[in-house]
Amino acid sequence: MTAAVRLEGVTKRFRADRGVIEALAELSFTLEPLCFVGLVGPDGAGKTTLMRLLAGLLLPEEGRVTVLGLDTRDAARAVQARVGYMPQRFGLYDDLSVRENLELYADLHGLEGELRRERLREILQATELAPFTDRFAGRLSGGMRQKLAMGAALLKTPELLLLDEPSVGVDPLSRRELWQLVQHLAGGRATILWSTAYLDEAERCERVLVLQEGRLIADGRPAELTRGLEGRVFRVRTARGSRRPLMRLLRDRPDTLDVTAVGGALRLVVKEKEAAEEVRGIEGVRGMEPVAPRLEDAVVALLQQTTGNEDGRPATGGPPADPPAPRREMREVVIRVRDLVRVFGKFRAVDGIGFEVRRGEIFGLLGPNGAGKSTTFKMLCGLLPPSSGEARVLGYDLLRAAPAARAHIGYMAQKFSLYADLTPRQNLLFTADAYGLTGARRRRRLAATIAEFGLEAMLDQRSRDLPLGYKQRLSMACALLNEPEILFLDEPTSGVDPLARRAFWARIVALAEAGVTVMVTTHFLDEAEYCDRIAILERGRLLGVGTPDGIIEAARRNAPGVANLEDAFVALLEERRKQAA
Repeated sequence: MTAAVRLEGVTKRFRADRGVIEALAELSFTLEPLCFVGLVGPDGAGKTTLMRLLAGLLLPEEGRVTVLGLDTRDAARAVQARVGYMPQRFGLYDDLSVRENLELYADLHGLEGELRRERLREILQATELAPFTDRFAGRLSGGMRQKLAMGAALLKTPELLLLDEPSVGVDPLSRRELWQLVQHLAGGRATILWSTAYLDEAERCERVLVLQEGRLIADGRPAELTRGLEGRVFRVRTARGSRRPLMRLLRDRPDTLDVTAVGGALRLVVKEKEAAEEVRGIEGVRGMEPVAPRLEDAVVALLQQTTGNEDGRPATGGPPADPPAPRREMREVVIRVRDLVRVFGKFRAVDGIGFEVRRGEIFGLLGPNGAGKSTTFKMLCGLLPPSSGEARVLGYDLLRAAPAARAHIGYMAQKFSLYADLTPRQNLLFTADAYGLTGARRRRRLAATIAEFGLEAMLDQRSRDLPLGYKQRLSMACALLNEPEILFLDEPTSGVDPLARRAFWARIVALAEAGVTVMVTTHFLDEAEYCDRIAILERGRLLGVGTPDGIIEAARRNAPGVANLEDAFVALLEERRKQAA
């Protein structure tokens, strides 16, 4: 059979402010028909460029791209007619309804008659959007938007389906539903290339390609890629209260490749099997059991090796070199919420929630898309007035003294919200002015922030041209410039590669230990296990508040198969929705 995709020595370059960027370098591989392939790699690795080459939207400077037997140099239009491509920002029309969006794409695909009607019925049923056909696309939750975009892309089943991070920014339950949707609508009928920042998704694929700086550094079945780590991955049980300091100690050991919080314990990957015996004797370790390696373990190890950074600590953006000194009483309540409500017209986005957060606590706010997390954040940051209820931050009543509270707050929005046409240097200077930083303190904070976040090489580029990982770094740098007492992080690592996420959380933990209070929303539920406590929202209401371990244990009472916080989150939502049905 003709290969679905064949790349032979493909190189692609772009011109930018800092000169010529080699996005892909001498890339060669073949994809067989009807296979399901995962594409992973850090920010700027070349994943989107590869997708656009395969879609016939870009041409290589060197080498040859053959798609479905057609050379894209000679037959780009023919390739585009046979390929389905869902980019990261799929073109839905917010002012059209669900049905009108689907009808528009049916027109573009040339679907007519009974085939058109049958395909629309199948898509609406598979996406579970049939009850919402008259709702504007702009009023759908993130998960529902992605389902609609996926349905539009699959109205006419392509021979090659290219999905560029289709699940970024959606909750775990919606991610699982998107996967099932693709399997239902295209599995076994198309060759699928799925680019993702979620390594658990890639692990379900038949084959995985790993890109790094435009080069293919690994290619194989997930089991093949993880084989080299067998016997070097452990579940480490810890004494109560010792998990966070123990994680920091293990991360700093030269024989550690990776350490993360998973399922109420630590997951440790060591360079050599012999290192495990030394770890068993460390104070705070209550037991160690070998566990099967995951694809994420293998990819993190590969990326560390190829970047020349095998000590388990990302080169930039990690813990602050000089963390702030602890501030005042660490048990002081600094955020108090009671019966908080926010109404938009007839829609109650936040419906009577209440909780307290103490100084130095990492507090997670979790929930599916549209649950009210971002609305709650905006109210607590003084950016959106509550409709009713009480919201106090550092003693300030946000109904009356929001500007005074904002002076002590750092906020990182879910989407890049800095000035895209300014350089990072200009954004930092503007932020310093906005916070009233002057004189020696201004100079000290700017110099320290630029160094700690590794922004030197990017300072004078336009911010819109930065890779996603650097945009996230810049946003975080601006949020911390005024040394806030409370830091609000709304989906701070959405779409970011695993090394960057680990560096990010090392910094957050260090800040919390110095007395900075952190409130965070995330759809990476493994990240939520770094939190001291979490609250789960659905449809604006609070389902519960507790420690990650407590929520996992509670979920296991009804679902014994729950292995981690993501499983617990999904089980809790599914049980709640069954009760509401």
